[in-house]
Amino acid sequence: MSTRREFMKSTAGILASYALTAAASEAPVKDKPNILLIMADDMGYSDAECYGGEVRTPNLSALADNGLRFTQHYSSGRCWPSRACLLTGYYAQHIRRDSLPGIKKGKRPSWAPTAPHFLKHGGYKSYHSGKWHIDGSPEEGGFDRTWGNHNNGCDWDRFFDSKQWQEGDLKAPVEKGEKYYSTTAIADHAIACLKLHKKNNPDKPFFQYMAFYSPHFPLQAIQKDIESYQGVYRKGWDAIRHERWERMKEMGIVNCGLSEREANILPHWNMSEKGLKQKIGEGEAPYAVAWNRLTETQKEFQAKKMAIHAAMITRMDIEIGRVVRQLKKMGVYENTLILFASDNGASAEQFIRGDGHNPDAPLGSAESYLCLGPGWSTAANTPFRLHKHWNHEGGISSPLIAHWPKGIKDSGELRHDPSHFIDILPTCMDAAGLEFPDKTKDGKAVPKRSGKSLLASFREDGALKHKCLWWAHANNRAFRKGDWKISARRASNGNTGPWELYNLKFDRCEMNNLASKYPEKVNELASKWHEMAEGFKRDLNS
Repeated sequence: MSTRREFMKSTAGILASYALTAAASEAPVKDKPNILLIMADDMGYSDAECYGGEVRTPNLSALADNGLRFTQHYSSGRCWPSRACLLTGYYAQHIRRDSLPGIKKGKRPSWAPTAPHFLKHGGYKSYHSGKWHIDGSPEEGGFDRTWGNHNNGCDWDRFFDSKQWQEGDLKAPVEKGEKYYSTTAIADHAIACLKLHKKNNPDKPFFQYMAFYSPHFPLQAIQKDIESYQGVYRKGWDAIRHERWERMKEMGIVNCGLSEREANILPHWNMSEKGLKQKIGEGEAPYAVAWNRLTETQKEFQAKKMAIHAAMITRMDIEIGRVVRQLKKMGVYENTLILFASDNGASAEQFIRGDGHNPDAPLGSAESYLCLGPGWSTAANTPFRLHKHWNHEGGISSPLIAHWPKGIKDSGELRHDPSHFIDILPTCMDAAGLEFPDKTKDGKAVPKRSGKSLLASFREDGALKHKCLWWAHANNRAFRKGDWKISARRASNGNTGPWELYNLKFDRCEMNNLASKYPEKVNELASKWHEMAEGFKRDLNS
């Protein structure tokens, strides 16, 4: 908000540092691009307008129209491993940020610091606003300013009635009659950081990491935003899926079929059907069944849930627009690399935590606690299979918008190069004219990152050449080489199920399992998956 108070003074500097150095380019610091990295949380691949959705996102559309949209960009399928990939350039298991047989989730090794530790060698000041969900703290991660870590007031169990953003003894007061909403607060803090950067470090570039909680559960939104979607989703998830799919094909985003709804596949930690009805009511729907099988009560309730999800995204888009306007006011918009992505696919989770759920409270308010659920999650991930947590395309496909007027000339174009969150930090480093060190200060070799810079792809579609891409999470696994992909789901007994094989060039919706037809291809790719996993273990044990 325009009357928010700016910070008065700087906080303490970086509290901890890794023993690494980075080679800086000879380009003057003032000529290096600023970097704004924006993360959504649990936003579906097709939610935004520029990816075929009906959710109003004019500011994201403007960035896409004047930048690039990547159609085959991947996350790691879950919040914390994705964020580890994003800020380090490594797969999460490679740096102990997710589990694997032989690798226990824990603290990152010293050779895997986060982005600010490298960017500072290019003169960058780094700021963090919003979700963290990585080991350590943002301060230990090298950020000069930070707010939104789970431990300092902003958390993922509520959007209203949390603490105002505060950094040390500084905070933004609430104006009379206003209510706290975390999406707005996160943008407020980012804008405050940018204003102070302009004041105190006008000749230095900045790295601003703005990580929203939206539209992660609980579904909570400003009521006027919810009302703006009244009636939009009464047609149901089947109709919405089909409409999105048709638009996506027309836009060139996808060229595959529409996956089938999979009613019987749910997160194993979801509440039971009985529990959902008891605690939430008769309107809840625990399975992704055909819309016309729902009762009228369920249809009304489910339509309202998706309206809240859409309202959360639209509000996030509004706040992104405010931050972009701040860049323009500062005169740095043209030379700021803006990257927008979502940490995983939409979520099929359904449970209650945090402040609980009051069935009599207005849906979407602070007293309600709702999750999107598998029906609407299937629609949000159109046209792909499955959801957050799985390593099928619905769980790991993320929108990626890249906007940089000074560095991207092909405005409004698509990029079909397969890419991954491990590529984000290498891209930032390349744009900044920096190189990763190959040794630590004590002379030990730094394991090679799997990520690659996207800058070549900014110039030409097809220029990014990954030899392969690798996934694993909670006994779900996947591996992609070229157009071939193997995927395996967690089985009912908790172990990993059999490999499935898909040719994504023709079947990115993963409906035609070719494993029995090409067993040698399955064996080849599975062997490579295991080879990479063993390499992670060797690096961690060396």
